Amino acid sequence: MGRHHARVLSGLDGVELVAVVDPAGDPGGAARGVPVVATVAELIARGVDYAVIACPTALHEPIGLELAEAGVCALIEKPLAHSVAAAARLVEAFESRGLVAGVGHIERYNPALQSLRKRLEAGELGEVFQVVTRRQGPFPHRIADVGVVKDLATHDIDLTGWVTGRDYVSVAARTVSKSGRPHEDMVAVVGELSDGTMVNHLVNWLSPLKERSTVVTGDRGCFVADTLTADLTFYANGAVDTEWEALRAFRGVAEGDMVRYAIAKREPLQVEHEKFRDAVLGVGSMADLVTLRQGLRTVEVSAAVLESAERGLTVDCAPARDTVAAH
Repeated sequence: MGRHHARVLSGLDGVELVAVVDPAGDPGGAARGVPVVATVAELIARGVDYAVIACPTALHEPIGLELAEAGVCALIEKPLAHSVAAAARLVEAFESRGLVAGVGHIERYNPALQSLRKRLEAGELGEVFQVVTRRQGPFPHRIADVGVVKDLATHDIDLTGWVTGRDYVSVAARTVSKSGRPHEDMVAVVGELSDGTMVNHLVNWLSPLKERSTVVTGDRGCFVADTLTADLTFYANGAVDTEWEALRAFRGVAEGDMVRYAIAKREPLQVEHEKFRDAVLGVGSMADLVTLRQGLRTVEVSAAVLESAERGLTVDCAPARDTVAAH
């Protein structure tokens, strides 16, 4: 992701990309001509206002703490940290210093999901019954220190809570590892949200088919968001009367109209950086960011998913009162 962040930052109005930190140098030219330094301390010495942390997950905590100590704002790639405790320390480090910080859950800036969230908030689907996500594709060789739950499923955990405005209260999961790596590469999750909505996540690194799908079903039909193409489609319940007496008392659904919405499609990473820049400059809202506390919550739920898979039990992951209040 670092090369993509550098690409966007190098052309972002109001921002000057001044340096990149990479101990291995930059043989591929991803830094786009700016100086490449070996340590975070060298970056801080340049007097930067904010930094993007796009490195192995286990390094998010030490790098984030070093930046916070120096008073540097930070956009941290997801997941926020490798553990709940580490994520909590990052929250404390940035919040206690009043620094702008966010987590790179980029799906929140996907046009299809932004449109879906607005339509759910407007009540267009009525009562929401179920959220189903499918996220699968080939194994990404760039990932070595976490499994599919923390790398990919955290996308779905975050976006589900965000589009519905609800939190997780329990999860039940199963994982497998078929690629010979120490971490899981496939997971199936069944969860429940605070309003009783059922959640299903299917995520894997074992498929040659790349798929990114979010389906929300309610009492007026269902929305289907394809985040690969940023398309949003609505399938309405039909309203056709029946003369069959035996079916009159049956409360079912029938196929109705299908609408595919025309949506302006800007690159989500570009929008994410614009929102973060504005927050740092004090002209934007923190509500436009994925806060560290929200990132912590996603790490908590992902930890519950892994615990459930390990123990073979449904795990309660209802948030503490202070976490709810901070959402």
